[in-house]
Amino acid sequence: MTTADLVAVARAHAQAEAEDDLATVFATLEDDPVYELQPAGLVLRGMDLAKRYYDYFFSEFRPLVAGYAMRGEWVGDEGVLQEYTIWTTTGPDGGPERHEVIGLLTFGATKLSGERVYGSERLLRLMFGPVYDDAVALENTPPT
Repeated sequence: MTTADLVAVARAHAQAEAEDDLATVFATLEDDPVYELQPAGLVLRGMDLAKRYYDYFFSEFRPLVAGYAMRGEWVGDEGVLQEYTIWTTTGPDGGPERHEVIGLLTFGATKLSGERVYGSERLLRLMFGPVYDDAVALENTPPT
C-alpha cells in the first residue's frame, strides 16, 4: 500500500471513532494492534485489549464527550498525527472539562498497527477506563 492509501485508512478510522462505528474501527486495524499511552509510558497489546478498550470507549467515554475540535493534522511516513481539544461533562457539578490530546495513528503493512495517545493521566483514565489498569510499562531498554 502507498502512504496515501494508509492515510485514507487512518482518516476512516478517526471518522469511525467520531461516528461510533465500531465495525469500521476494527476493519481499519491490523490483527495485533498496539496502543501506547503517553507520557505515562504504558502499552496495550493485542486485539483482545483493543476490543475491551473500544467497548468501553463507545459505551462509557463517548457519552461523556460534550464536544471536540481538531486543532491540526500532520501526515508522515509513519502515520497520521491528529491534535484535538475534547470537552467532557466531567467537570465540577457535571460541567465542562477541557482536555488536550494528540493521537498518532501508526501505519502497519495494510492497515493501522495501532496508536500512540498523548494526554493527561486524567484524560487517559477517562478514555480507557478499566483497560488502563491492564496496560504494562513500555520496555525501558535504550536502543543499541
